[in-house]
Amino acid sequence: MAQRLVLQRLLSLTIRTLPLQGQRMLSGPLAPRAPLVPHGKAFGTSASCRSTFNVQDGSDFQDRVVNNPKPVVVDFHAQWCGPCKILGPRLEKMVAKQEGKVLMAKVDIDDHTDLAIEYEVSAVPTVLAMKNGDVVDKFVGIKDEDQLEAFLKKLIGA
Repeated sequence: MAQRLVLQRLLSLTIRTLPLQGQRMLSGPLAPRAPLVPHGKAFGTSASCRSTFNVQDGSDFQDRVVNNPKPVVVDFHAQWCGPCKILGPRLEKMVAKQEGKVLMAKVDIDDHTDLAIEYEVSAVPTVLAMKNGDVVDKFVGIKDEDQLEAFLKKLIGA
């Protein structure tokens, strides 16, 4: 009974959108009970959302990082990594302050082991600075905001 209540609460907190064309709505006990929100109307887009993205696969990394004309900071992290949970938001905040001059790609090493091996990531968090598809700088571990700012300024060339 307690598990069912927890599940109902969890489901009531999830984001609900209209189904895509060709998809059907859930019916029965798992059907959403809250009003539906049309696509594109649920949330605004902040500067950090526009400048930070999760890498989906190798070709996505190639397209959005290696072939990107803008400098890209690549954060190799893992869900189980405590220091990653500290560095990630701090780095996102600092990238957002750069107002689009630099982008941030987040790569989960458990999901994308091939990329971690290719870029010689042996510990997390590892952060790479990439420009024109080349790694131009790198650090491993946590940095404070001043160190992150200096890292980003060096990448941007400001």
